[in-house]
Amino acid sequence: MSFTPSVVCSHLSFSWPDDTALFSDLSFTVGPGRTGLVAPNGAGKSALLRLIAGELIPAAGSVTVDGVIGYLPQTLPLLDDRSVGEVLGVAEVIGALDALAAGDAGEEVFAAIGDDWDVEERTRAQLDRLGLGHLALERSLRSLSGGEVVTLGLARELLRRPDVLLLDEPTNNLDADARHRLYEALDDFGGCLLLVSHDRVLLDRMDRIAELHRGEITLYGGTFSDYRAALEEGQRAAEGAVRNAEQLLKREKRQRQQARERADRRANTAKRTLSDAGLPKIVAGAMKRRAQETAGRTDDVHARRVQEARARLDGAERAVRDDDTLVLDLPHTAVRAGRTVLQINDLRIIRDGRELLAGVDLVVRGPQRIALTGRNGAGKTTLLRAVLGEIEPDAGAVAVADGRVAYLSQRLDLLDDDRTVAENLAAFAPGLSVTRRRHLLAQFLFRGDGVDLPVGVLSGGERLRATLACVLFAEPAPQLLLLDEPTNNLDLVSVGQLEAALGAYGGAFIVVSHDDAFLDAIGVERMLRVENAALMSG
Repeated sequence: MSFTPSVVCSHLSFSWPDDTALFSDLSFTVGPGRTGLVAPNGAGKSALLRLIAGELIPAAGSVTVDGVIGYLPQTLPLLDDRSVGEVLGVAEVIGALDALAAGDAGEEVFAAIGDDWDVEERTRAQLDRLGLGHLALERSLRSLSGGEVVTLGLARELLRRPDVLLLDEPTNNLDADARHRLYEALDDFGGCLLLVSHDRVLLDRMDRIAELHRGEITLYGGTFSDYRAALEEGQRAAEGAVRNAEQLLKREKRQRQQARERADRRANTAKRTLSDAGLPKIVAGAMKRRAQETAGRTDDVHARRVQEARARLDGAERAVRDDDTLVLDLPHTAVRAGRTVLQINDLRIIRDGRELLAGVDLVVRGPQRIALTGRNGAGKTTLLRAVLGEIEPDAGAVAVADGRVAYLSQRLDLLDDDRTVAENLAAFAPGLSVTRRRHLLAQFLFRGDGVDLPVGVLSGGERLRATLACVLFAEPAPQLLLLDEPTNNLDLVSVGQLEAALGAYGGAFIVVSHDDAFLDAIGVERMLRVENAALMSG
């Protein structure tokens, strides 16, 4: 490789069509190796990748990419009439190879093939490596699962042999096996990789972390865990600097006040002395002015010191990051140990002639925390919908104990977008007073005018917090909570807030997730897997 693959952004500025500024004078460089880009939702991670990929045009500044670029966006088409081969960009070349094998040696055939004589072998090898070896190149994209579409998109980019690879949330919708195959593929990538992800396992395989914070990018060497440790150390130092600055400001204010009091005492003493000395008025007046000027200069010095101490405190406070931790108390969600919350007997569900679930039995007692895993399309969401009563089983029975079952989908579409946060909570918990609702919403970081924002204008993290507030404080409180891939599309701050809420939740829950770090954090105690239409442990 005669060059060094890299991305260089120089003095980059960008605003959305409504003039909302996203970046202003942003500069950074990433070179060979694996770089994870992290920031809260709405900070501009996806927009930055689109700027680098050339899909968006900056208002000012420049983007320079050294090498062939590959880009996998977060949103991919799920309903598309193209074939797998067309999506991969190999259908035309393979068609030309087939034509040549059939005896067509025309110039157009050779032009279509170019140097890609081994394209079919490379394509099959790449698909096999990513767990898509079962896909025929003629198969329609609309017949694939969401996870297969994401993996197919990655295969397409890798087949292009990029020097610079941009990935936006590449593990969304992937089951555990697909995630691990992606991890291995990226471990072997030898160019410049820049990816956006909330997958902490993937981020812990990075060589460096690029944090987008307050419109600037800071690079941290090492994995995501190293970055978190550095951030926590920096926070401790910043909080210590605030305490020191507060003490300094207090001391300077106290010294200024003491200096003023000493000046007043000296002035009173001098006034009496001058009066007793019987000096001429002009001499006494000059001495008085000199004393006042000295006192004024002394006060100015102390005032400047107070101002400098206040500026130091302001700077120290800016270095401390906002407290975004949820601290909750949810006693009404508690379920006593041994109480049967859910019982499923011999459940059977058939869809489009395919047996999705067969002979499924499940008993959930007490505040059990259950993770439901399995490959994409195995029937996990179908099982949750059967528990909710949205799907009528073909055989068997689902019995839910008295009490409320709540469902948190990855789309976070439970709330009314046109109502405010407070109005939505009032709809879920009409028995609460206005004061009590505002107090509860403050626990979810909705303070002041934040409770009066329409849900439709909230960011992803804000919508999650609003939904959690409505679900967990609803009347009656839920004793069984169903969550379907709840961390998809959430930033790491929001994932942490979800973990805090589930940590305080006292009922039973069943969560569909392939995020191992998330499952560890929420204290899952029972692992179930849907495989070959059956429900099994592990």
